[in-house]
Amino acid sequence: MSYVEIPGAKVPIRMWADPATVEDQAMRQLQNVATLPWIKGLAVMPDVHFGKGATVGSVIAMEGAVCPAAVGVDIGCGMSAVRTSLTANDLPGDLSRLRARIEEAIPVGRAMHDEAVDPGRVHGLPTSGWDDFWGRFDTVADAVRFRRDRALKQMGTLGSGNHFVEFCLDESGAVWLMLHSGSRNIGKELADHHIEEARKLPHNQGLVDRDLAVFIADTPQMAAYRNDLFWAQEYAKRNRAIMMGLFQDVVRREFRKAKVTFDPVISCHHNYVSEERYEGMDLLVTRKGAIRAGSGDYGIIPGSMGTGSYIVKGLGNERSFNSASHGAGRRMSRNAAKKRFSTQDLEEQTRGVECRKDAGVVDEIPAAYKPIEQVIEQQRDLVEVVAKLKQVICVKG
Repeated sequence: MSYVEIPGAKVPIRMWADPATVEDQAMRQLQNVATLPWIKGLAVMPDVHFGKGATVGSVIAMEGAVCPAAVGVDIGCGMSAVRTSLTANDLPGDLSRLRARIEEAIPVGRAMHDEAVDPGRVHGLPTSGWDDFWGRFDTVADAVRFRRDRALKQMGTLGSGNHFVEFCLDESGAVWLMLHSGSRNIGKELADHHIEEARKLPHNQGLVDRDLAVFIADTPQMAAYRNDLFWAQEYAKRNRAIMMGLFQDVVRREFRKAKVTFDPVISCHHNYVSEERYEGMDLLVTRKGAIRAGSGDYGIIPGSMGTGSYIVKGLGNERSFNSASHGAGRRMSRNAAKKRFSTQDLEEQTRGVECRKDAGVVDEIPAAYKPIEQVIEQQRDLVEVVAKLKQVICVKG
């Protein structure tokens, strides 16, 4: 489908989704975003749903302003994937040992490494820039600087919720490694700090929704936010790089005889801010639950723990600000999913996948998400499909 345009106060709302299927709460959020004085464009992805502060699946382009709630509290959250030289024929009949080895190497949930991971000891991981990166931690907000030790030990960890590590097969039988995570607790604390700071500023007092409080250009508050935002985005990217390195090391050990090789890693943020130029304007583009899909950009659009995922290539559609969806998107809240589904439902919907099937992940059941095939179909003018993946192992926190 192409997009549907809905009138908004300052800008039209371009929707790559059927407006009739979007919850009223999410539509109200989008209409509120369209009232912001600094807004120059708003695009809505097919995985759109109500979110805390701002809508998930929204791409907001503003001039001289940025809304921290429209980035999300997991700054820099995103995906990484890599194709390996392994095929389905190389896999053992029982995948439980491989899943256990992945969980041993990559802490999940609230767990962290006992000691900070030394990037130099992770096979194939670029070692440059780490000293400079951690040196810049001394410039982030005072409110979170005491978290340095935790931030060090959480580097290279998964977290919980919809984050995952997966072992997948594409339609040709090739094995892919894939993972989804972000900036962990340090990113959340930085986001919470700046969202609260923005709410106090005088220019935000008259907004229709105080959750949409912004920082404006050439102010100390904007400078402080940009510093912390870009540091947290880098933390998220490095976090995924370490996890992927640890994941690859597990695969090398478990399939030693196969002498596994790996293609270049595909990686993309889907909760972040980027400086981009459209229609002669320098804009700050916020993608919350959306990936960049510029012409030729590789991206990853996951489904759920029992369906599958897509590797895509961007078509460079400027009407969407060169963006595409970040996943299938939830069609019901976590609480609603827990009330509606049982562990038996989870077992049925994840049949054939080596994964957790207990009450702690029922809120991640595939039926709580929109059908990924439909979401892909709705953005055929934004991306082309490169590969379709189906997980055989899914690790969750």
